[in-house]
Amino acid sequence: MTTRTGLQGLGALAAACALITLAACGSDDDSSAPPTPAPAPAPPAETALAGDCATLTGLATAGMTLTAATVEAGTVVAGNTLPAHCVLRGRMNERTGADGQPYAIGFELRLPRSWNGRFMFQGGGGNDGFVANALGAVAGLNTSALGQGFAVVSTDAGHQGGNARFGLDPQARIDHAYNSYDVVTVTAKDLIQRAYGRGPDRSYFVGCSGGGRQAMLFPQRFPQHFDGIAATAPAMKVAREASVASVWNVITHTAIAPVDAGGARILSQAYSNADLKLVADAVVQRCDALDGAVDGMVHANPSACGFDPAVLQCTGAKAADCLSAEQVGALKKDFGGPRNSAGQPLYASWPWDAGIAGPDWRNWRLGTSTTAVPNARNATLIAADAMRYEFFTPPDPTFDYMAFNFDTDPARMDAYAAIYHTTSTDVGAFRNRGGKMLLVHGLGDPIFSANDTIDYYQRLQAAQGGAEATRGFARLYLVPGMNHCANSGGPATDQYDALAALVQWVEQGTAPDRIVARAGAATPWPGRTRPLCPYPQQARYDGAGDVEKAESFSCR
Repeated sequence: MTTRTGLQGLGALAAACALITLAACGSDDDSSAPPTPAPAPAPPAETALAGDCATLTGLATAGMTLTAATVEAGTVVAGNTLPAHCVLRGRMNERTGADGQPYAIGFELRLPRSWNGRFMFQGGGGNDGFVANALGAVAGLNTSALGQGFAVVSTDAGHQGGNARFGLDPQARIDHAYNSYDVVTVTAKDLIQRAYGRGPDRSYFVGCSGGGRQAMLFPQRFPQHFDGIAATAPAMKVAREASVASVWNVITHTAIAPVDAGGARILSQAYSNADLKLVADAVVQRCDALDGAVDGMVHANPSACGFDPAVLQCTGAKAADCLSAEQVGALKKDFGGPRNSAGQPLYASWPWDAGIAGPDWRNWRLGTSTTAVPNARNATLIAADAMRYEFFTPPDPTFDYMAFNFDTDPARMDAYAAIYHTTSTDVGAFRNRGGKMLLVHGLGDPIFSANDTIDYYQRLQAAQGGAEATRGFARLYLVPGMNHCANSGGPATDQYDALAALVQWVEQGTAPDRIVARAGAATPWPGRTRPLCPYPQQARYDGAGDVEKAESFSCR
């Protein structure tokens, strides 16, 4: 097996950018609709994994270290009850980086004793840097791809440690951008082939956030690897636009935050939880009835709501039932998206959604720290760390994100964005071989705007022959109230099985005209179900039936 290590040296980034331009030379305007592929046959009977797990270490190829362990049936990992399987943990391309640190591409591959012929790559997230349990878990549904008989792989994306310091090494940047996912896919399929005596019948990639970006990478750059991808809240512009928006947001809200005894502003206290609930309730009051059911949820395309937080502005001093003029102004500035001094937009605007009152929105946008130092989970701190070491070319470890220049600093991110972003609509090769794409985005996502994913999908339609032609291979689902990724705590029906819908579409040719989603225990309506509808359709109440059940709603 041949693995690819990408481009080397400090000049590699510029070279890679040029290569990307060439690699994407297929026309985005690939409007000729391909013949509809015949539905694929069902996978053959399950294949047994023979022998002791320890013998699988003999599958290691040159430049790879491989360990193996046996997992007995009934073992519970991260809440998932697992079947009998072997877990392989490997490292490839070990080296010392330009920064003097050790690097390798790490992975974990779990091989069930009774394999259903399917392979799933489990996407990562954030800065990656660790090998997650390769289970293929479905958020909130207590099921996993491994539990269903899939072989599942995960990777650390070519570096170790959850911060962005790896950006000091040019090869690690390339590995994190795209190379490691290609290498691990090829390696995993090779190991599967030799372990079972045959390769996968069907291959899937499922991920959220950074994993959503990784999912979108394959139709655009490696269309031959996967038959279906599911990308939730994809971080497709995180190397520039979305990170610029994160800094814009924190600067905007910090400017109106109260100060501590030392004169420093405390970001988390710019709004109380009650303030955010005021906004959420006002959005619902304005737009709840658009779907025909007054049920505390807004099933409507973002442009239809027309909410303005000015309706909450106090006529006098700040009070419990209104927002100050400064709070209203900052919210409008935040949700309008970042702009340079000429007024040109630098990222998408954000949809007004009841998810603003979800705990995940506060955690990522404002934090909960009672000091002037934001929480480590705050999206801006993560973005700032990535800017300093990875997104800026060259790196600038001392950069002060609170002094970000919206006119000049975005250009410092262009070189890496050219190889890291997954915004191309040139996916004709993936489409023509029968590939399917599911895109999902929560309207209350505090990190990546659902409006940006809507824009991508509209551009995809324009490039791939129009709305109907695109629906034949790619669909977008918007989730009202959902914060960042599924089951993240917003007031939403955000527990759903995108993998099952994707498998049915790929293998049986049945397009997901609706995906039934459930509300979790922490929502105002635990157990409520709703259909997630393919954009631009939205769930509409039929006028009769139990308002708590998905069958009382149609997609139209």
